[in-house]
Amino acid sequence: MGLSIHYKGYFKEAGLLPDFIREVKDVAEIHGWEYQIFGAVFPEERFSEEMVFDKFYGIHFTPTNSETISLVFLSNGRMICPVRVKFSDRVQLEQKDSWIYTNSVKTQYAGVVVHQLIIHFFRYLNNKYFRDFEMKDESYYWETNDEEKLKIQFKIYDSLMDNFVLALETLPLQKDEDISSYFERLMKCVNDLKNSK
Repeated sequence: MGLSIHYKGYFKEAGLLPDFIREVKDVAEIHGWEYQIFGAVFPEERFSEEMVFDKFYGIHFTPTNSETISLVFLSNGRMICPVRVKFSDRVQLEQKDSWIYTNSVKTQYAGVVVHQLIIHFFRYLNNKYFRDFEMKDESYYWETNDEEKLKIQFKIYDSLMDNFVLALETLPLQKDEDISSYFERLMKCVNDLKNSK
């Protein structure tokens, strides 16, 4: 739970990877964000036809109070989520539309300004380095560039989180109540609180 972005796509041109990594690294360093570089050059500066899941290319970085943003690719140029690859079995890895090809990052606790910066950075990277890129931004800022809508969505998610925490604190698990029933009761209370405002 929490306001997130979800994205997927392909790297545009294999020979651009070193420049891409340098630019992402520079932005991370300017903001004091931790980062990790994977392979910095595609083999022979070309995409391969073969699907190899044990070698990654690209970089990921972690903005303050955000989850890690992964800009990591397989040797064929397709963006992947390294953590999902690690926890997937062979059948999942070989599925064309597997969950490994979508990244999901919670940015809610980073705040409006950092979220906005991340979205603008993705726009820049998309124009220069990506192809067939798709993003779903739960704040709708990617889709609309509407700052007011962005702020409203952050307030809604903050309120939902506050209500959920309040419900957890005031409604403990009852004796002989299974976890599924407990969460149904809990979510009903959260929704009642939300609707009463």
